[in-house]
Amino acid sequence: MAQTDTRPEESKSEDPTIVAWMKPFCGWSNGVRAVFQKYGLAYDDRDIINIAANYAEMVERTGQTMQPCVAIDEHVLIDVSGEEVEAWLIEHSYVEQSDTEPEVPIDRACENEAVPKPVSLQMRPR
Repeated sequence: MAQTDTRPEESKSEDPTIVAWMKPFCGWSNGVRAVFQKYGLAYDDRDIINIAANYAEMVERTGQTMQPCVAIDEHVLIDVSGEEVEAWLIEHSYVEQSDTEPEVPIDRACENEAVPKPVSLQMRPR
């Protein structure tokens, strides 16, 4: 079944304008980057950790303090995973589904960002 192109007419013949507000080192951010790389999409990667103005811009534009946030043309996706970005791009006919595996997981935080496991402590009397 052919997929209907749901993009606005003015966007159909052009590459999308993509702005991504992300942390430099984050599993979620790296997953979003991997999706853009997988599909060969150019994007403006705005570092929200080291450049305060980028963080302020993200909050103003999205109303969100969590990241990654991505603007594709005029549509904004907030606090998304690479998996969600890929699904949105496919659904809105920006890309066609590809079975190529991305270089990093697109659906999780970094190992060091996971919730730490509880540690059992034993107290000794003095």
